[in-house]
Amino acid sequence: MTEFRELPDLAVRGLGGSVVYANDEAFAARENLITAGPAVFDSANFGHKGKVYDGWETRRRREPGHDEAIVRLGAPGMVHGVVIDTSWFTGNYPPEASVEGLCADGHPSAAALLADEGWRPLVPRSPLKGDAENQFELGAASGRCTHVRLRIHPDGGVARLRVHGIAVPDPDLLDVFGLVDLAALEHGGRALDCSNRFYSAPNNLLLPGPARSMAEGWETARRRDEGNDWVQVALAGEGRISVAELDTSYFLGNAPGWATLRARRHEGEWFDLLTRTPLRPDTRHRFRLPAAAAATEARLDIYPDGGMARMRLFGSLTSTGRAALRERWGA
Repeated sequence: MTEFRELPDLAVRGLGGSVVYANDEAFAARENLITAGPAVFDSANFGHKGKVYDGWETRRRREPGHDEAIVRLGAPGMVHGVVIDTSWFTGNYPPEASVEGLCADGHPSAAALLADEGWRPLVPRSPLKGDAENQFELGAASGRCTHVRLRIHPDGGVARLRVHGIAVPDPDLLDVFGLVDLAALEHGGRALDCSNRFYSAPNNLLLPGPARSMAEGWETARRRDEGNDWVQVALAGEGRISVAELDTSYFLGNAPGWATLRARRHEGEWFDLLTRTPLRPDTRHRFRLPAAAAATEARLDIYPDGGMARMRLFGSLTSTGRAALRERWGA
């Protein structure tokens, strides 16, 4: 089984996540919970409210109860694990926390979310350690979630909330869109494996929107042998890929020289989508692909190494892929 932290963070801001409610943020803003990257700390940074923390921090409670924040997932889906990161919070972290999930239609207000009776437990009330990444792996798939609620008992500071899982998009919307990016994280695509992640993670390739720097792509170490680097991706569902986009934006002296694309259905034989093709630095390449068999996975090989900003694999789901997605949607 894939270690849950290798799955995409469905809550991160870069995927469209948002902290839509917090009952208190007296010391540090709730939005910090879903910022990409680790929390940072400056021991000399004090503001009018006290020590400035890169996280969410509530005031000391003087009455019974708990504090809470609600996060709208950028990509609704099945949650496989949660990380409650208390980095840099040492004497002011919550001793306990719990997490719940909700599947809500449309775009409900904070008031509607608070009143909704459909919240279900994901992580039971559990002890936390200070200045630590507290990991909680779910024993089974969570059912589709659009929102999660973090409750801290009774108060304190949390640096980051990571909600790792697999996105489950609305199949009706995909039908309306026509050709869709079958590799996109927000549609349920994800990196399964890669040869090297020295500088950055392969799931960055599948994030929405353009990269804004090299740090937002996937970059490997320099190879000193005769091999090449690669990444293997699970598609949103069984589909046929028609157009590939290989984007080397911001990679100037470290773009790959060439690339190939292959695909396969389940554990079958790999077949070519794009034979070995030269790539240019800092360029968004688009390739119309010949008609190909249905696939559930794709593999990008880069030669010999380097960095890629994004990979898009536009196509359409087969009837089998659409049926499987509808089954996940209704789970």
